[in-house]
Amino acid sequence: MLFSTRVMTMASGLRRMSSANLPSHILRYPSTKMTTLPSGLRVATQERHGNTASLGVWIDTGSRFENANNNGVAHFLEHVLFKGTASRPQAALELEIESLGAHLNAYTSREMTAFYARAFANDVPKAVDIIADILQRSAISEAAVDAERQVILREKQEVENNHYEAVFDHLHAVAFQGSSLARNILGNEKNIRNMKRDDIVNYVNAFYTAPRMVVAAAGNIQHEKIVELVSRAFEKVPTVGSGPLLDASGHASAGKVRFVGADVRVRNDEMHEAHVAIGFEGASWVNPDSVPLMVAQTMLGSWSRASGAAGANMGSKLVQALVADDLVSHVSAFNTCYKDTGLFGVYVVGKPGRLDDVAYEVMHELTRMCMKTTEEDVERAKAQLKAQAMMALDDNAAVCDDIGREVLAYGRRISPAEMFALIDNVDAKVLRETMMKYVYDQEVSLAAIGPTESLPDLNRFRRLTYMLRY
Repeated sequence: MLFSTRVMTMASGLRRMSSANLPSHILRYPSTKMTTLPSGLRVATQERHGNTASLGVWIDTGSRFENANNNGVAHFLEHVLFKGTASRPQAALELEIESLGAHLNAYTSREMTAFYARAFANDVPKAVDIIADILQRSAISEAAVDAERQVILREKQEVENNHYEAVFDHLHAVAFQGSSLARNILGNEKNIRNMKRDDIVNYVNAFYTAPRMVVAAAGNIQHEKIVELVSRAFEKVPTVGSGPLLDASGHASAGKVRFVGADVRVRNDEMHEAHVAIGFEGASWVNPDSVPLMVAQTMLGSWSRASGAAGANMGSKLVQALVADDLVSHVSAFNTCYKDTGLFGVYVVGKPGRLDDVAYEVMHELTRMCMKTTEEDVERAKAQLKAQAMMALDDNAAVCDDIGREVLAYGRRISPAEMFALIDNVDAKVLRETMMKYVYDQEVSLAAIGPTESLPDLNRFRRLTYMLRY
């Protein structure tokens, strides 16, 4: 993966940063080792103490690389690959995994797909072999496709009934309308019902290639041993894609995206509460603004009545305002990064008849942060963000996932020391400037489900990006 100019600039800036203020345990954190095989497949590992390890394959493809006719194929493939291989029928595959005491799973997102396992350290060679077998020699039969069709249709119904998932699918659809990011991961019902084996095979042939893959591992492993295992197990992965999904030069593009200020409201007065996502265009993975937006997300905070954590994030001015007037049962800020854009904003579950007040409080806090963010606010958010990052580093599976995602996104793993230095580089001035760039007088998109009658129209939200006074 080629580094963008901005990533190289960020990396050189990090090398100039002093490490004097970083905690010693951060500086001693194990490094991530990476080797690129002749095929282009990258192997990245982090050695950690313990008796277990997590490992998997992260692939640079997802629903962004689909089209209107095959939307949903990446997720469909995720299901079908677990139905057995040429040498391991489904029952034998499941029995082998269970006999190891291992856990094998997968996920599909808009920009990447992952297949990963957790196992005892002694069983890592077998886990590598199983994952490689699944990815290279799966028996993708028409019978397996038909069997999974009903499973995926039920899963789609579950997602649509999950208001959180549904509202963010709607937000992507309106904010990035007309582009690849507008597509949801599961696809529409028509595509699921019409999916054929050839659709899945064509997708594999186009995108499951070595240069698009990262094998990541974390735990009680040795980098050289993992490289040796992967070199043998993945030797037949093609180095270039093929098939009708690629252009004449053999390439596939995720397509350009454009953020659109728009809204969608699915009114349902039978629901007790409204689910609302208010989003602005955010920063891409490689944009240095992504770190100040992470701090801003932490500053906005989250709170849920269902969690019973009455005092959680009560340092957040947004949480204080919404909870004090009993306007919401849930609020959380979000900051989602993609290759070339992002989504930044606030998700709320609010009471019918009070959504105008909810809208005012959310927009008031977002625009206040453009002008009146204090050093105290920023330092508190930075401390919380660092604590969250450190807690994630205690789990092999989370570290492995970080490695896979970051190597795909940046071409390398961002070390905790680098991330802490980037966070420390954010002060109140930087955060205000970043919020001015992404929120103040900027287009806003909105998705809402439920009793939405009292939710202001989109023009009102747009005016609230610049008309509030402090």
